[in-house]
Amino acid sequence: MKITIIGSGNIGLSLANGLVKSQLCAAREITLTRRTLAGLTDFAKQGFKTSDNNAAAVKDADIIVLAVLPQQVNKVLDEIRSSINPDKQIFTSVVSGVTCKNIKEKLYDNLQVVRVMPNTSIAIQQSMTCFATDNASAESLKIVKEIFDTVGMTIQINEELMTSATALCACGIAFFLRSIRAASQGGVEVGFHAKDALMMAAQTAKGAADLLLQLASHPEKEIDKVTSPKGCTIAGLNEMEHNGFSSAMIKGIKTSAKIAGELYTKE
Repeated sequence: MKITIIGSGNIGLSLANGLVKSQLCAAREITLTRRTLAGLTDFAKQGFKTSDNNAAAVKDADIIVLAVLPQQVNKVLDEIRSSINPDKQIFTSVVSGVTCKNIKEKLYDNLQVVRVMPNTSIAIQQSMTCFATDNASAESLKIVKEIFDTVGMTIQINEELMTSATALCACGIAFFLRSIRAASQGGVEVGFHAKDALMMAAQTAKGAADLLLQLASHPEKEIDKVTSPKGCTIAGLNEMEHNGFSSAMIKGIKTSAKIAGELYTKE
């Protein structure tokens, strides 16, 4: 399976690393494109194909991954249109705010397009990836799912929810990292060295997430197990809530979803 990743920034390179680490693809089967090849030198040494010519890079690809900034989409699609074979290629896009319809309007109506939203933990095979389509076949969706299953968890959703998925899963990485950072700072205030506090906070967060995923449990059920009457846990939780902890997270996700929907314009 030959894969071309157009736009080898953080997400594109994370996907490439994840695919090779999972052994789904060899580095030689993946082509990475970037306007300046200097940034891909290390990847070329690892065996990846690299190119600064998007049109040439997509010609022999079975699967194309568009991973550029929203404001670069129209220019890139114009560049590659003549090299696309809609009868043989699957086109996936990880660009925020760009719909399957947007892509087909610029390329071909019969091109199979799958909209995908991973996050940067794809590099360690721990991504939460959402995907959607309005015309791809079940077989094509199976292929896309298999690719992204190797680098984390996947879920198929309706396309109208993709912008929301961007806020919750892609932007969400930063939200949860900031919460871990805040917890580690609290740890320093109560007496731990910064390095130790960060490790303790990160592992605690990982354990909390695994409780939900491995036990198929609910946060409040697990919270009830660690809170007792007049105890220190409920006192800390209530203090956070009094200061808007849950509200701030909800508002942040809603704001990110709004901005994500405004990043791409057809013009």
